[in-house]
Amino acid sequence: METISQAPIQLTAGAVKELKRLMEEVSFDHSQFLRIGVKGGGCSGLSYILGFDAKMEDDDIYELEGIPVVMKKAHGLYLLGIEIDFQHGLNARGFTFNNPNASSSCGCGTSFAV
Repeated sequence: METISQAPIQLTAGAVKELKRLMEEVSFDHSQFLRIGVKGGGCSGLSYILGFDAKMEDDDIYELEGIPVVMKKAHGLYLLGIEIDFQHGLNARGFTFNNPNASSSCGCGTSFAV
C-alpha cells in the first residue's frame, strides 16, 4: 500500500509549467516520477537531483500540482522547505533551487553545503 504524504518541497508556477510541458512530450514515459533528491559531490559538497525516474521501494511519494514526485526519506533532512523554480531569463535559464537549509552554495546553483 502506497501512502501519499504532504511534500516537504514546493514547486513554483514556473517550475510546474515547465515540468508539465516536458511530461506532455510524445516520448515521455508516463510510468516515471519526478525524482527530487541530493547526492554527494559538487563544489560545495552536495548536489541536487532533479529528473524523471522509476519509483523505488524506499521512496516517499508526493503529488504536487498533478505531478507525481518521489524522494528518499533521508533526503528530506536536506530539502525540507526547498522551493524549485524555472527561470527563462538571460542570466539564468533552467531549474533553480532556493534551499533554506543551505549554509552556502556555489555559483552554478546546483551544489550546496549544510
